[in-house]
Amino acid sequence: MGVSLKSGDDDDTGEVADINVTPFIDVVLVLLIIFMVAAPLSTVDVPVDLPVSNARPQERPDEPLYLTVQDDLNLVIGEEPVSKETLRAVLDARTGANREERIFLRADGAVAYGDLMEVMNALRDAGYLKIALVGLENAAPGSAPAAAPSSAAPAGSPPQP
Repeated sequence: MGVSLKSGDDDDTGEVADINVTPFIDVVLVLLIIFMVAAPLSTVDVPVDLPVSNARPQERPDEPLYLTVQDDLNLVIGEEPVSKETLRAVLDARTGANREERIFLRADGAVAYGDLMEVMNALRDAGYLKIALVGLENAAPGSAPAAAPSSAAPAGSPPQP
């Protein structure tokens, strides 16, 4: 609201009661354009190389139940190969149908993230919600373990000349 400070009657202009909103609209439109340009930039997919965990390892049970996902996506419980269809039955037999028992899930480094998530979803569908992911311990940050050659002998067998 504008007020005239002139004190003469010779002036026809009185109080000005309208507000000029044009600068306000200009600023809002400029901000809208800035946010429209900046929003897609904040959702760009970025490749991520996750670091090795340095969390303190928790105590392990006397006989942990390991579910292993091999590089060819075969599942192994302990030393016993198992198919995805029989996973629930084998887990129930090994745990005595105790759905509260923690399942230690370990996977080969070549297993894709999506394939590992499928196995975790199968565990959840079977009713096993306590899943622990197994990783390397005492690994230096930024260092990767050396890959074993494909012709390497299984553990416990004598080396081939």
